[in-house]
Amino acid sequence: MLTTDFVPGTPNWIDLGASDTDAAAEFYTAVFGWTHQPAGPGSGGYGFFLRDGATVAALGPLTGEGANPAWTPYFHTRDAEATAGAVERAGGAVRVPPMDVFTAGRMAAFTDPQGAEFAVWQPGDRVGVDAVMEPAALCWTELRTTDAAAARDFYRAVLAWQYEDMDMGGTGPYTVVSAPGGGAGGDAGQGGIVELAALRGENLPDRPAAAWLPYFGAADCDATFAAATSHGATPVVVPTDIPGVGRTAVLEDPAGARFALITGDPTTP
Repeated sequence: MLTTDFVPGTPNWIDLGASDTDAAAEFYTAVFGWTHQPAGPGSGGYGFFLRDGATVAALGPLTGEGANPAWTPYFHTRDAEATAGAVERAGGAVRVPPMDVFTAGRMAAFTDPQGAEFAVWQPGDRVGVDAVMEPAALCWTELRTTDAAAARDFYRAVLAWQYEDMDMGGTGPYTVVSAPGGGAGGDAGQGGIVELAALRGENLPDRPAAAWLPYFGAADCDATFAAATSHGATPVVVPTDIPGVGRTAVLEDPAGARFALITGDPTTP
């Protein structure tokens, strides 16, 4: 499961790129009870989402031409330059070259060969988020891709991930991701990889694009789902029980950024 004892390859940061940061902050504070805290002068409009004083996510304006609102997971690295080189050798693209973020750390952003965008964080003064695996905090990261086998090869080369395929009851294999040193046994799972073609029952476009989907904890999945839709979110998957996982739902926020809810621990059958 996710922890804040970050090791290379584990999720250690998550942020939302938004076309209207004020509207995004208003939506997520209403749904999750977060507090939005601007990072201050020189931050380019970047800021943090806090729950009970703990940083759980971040928010910033879209910067890339033609970029759409989306959540981006960051994975721990000890060397952003080395990871950027590994991305290119494995067939991915560097969207944002390694750069210092004041003294907080060093980041870089990439696109995998199937088109999913992700980033890495090399800690400086800030190691990562302060809380995970709690209500209104990150609990799981899921890659929805057009080619699961190729994605596994890519992320193994870049982040040294390990995999275990799980039977999801006729919807096709679901690959549970773990990073070396990220845990042992069932506790090692930090996220998943699933092929888009296996996501039956979802309102997917004719040519769905690969993307990362963050899952945030919810003490009551149905209540949080209702709060999100009442504030303008679009339902993608209504609250559904998944045996051995918990109760989950998928939504798009009012600007179109997709996220999921989960009540339960995805690593505990």
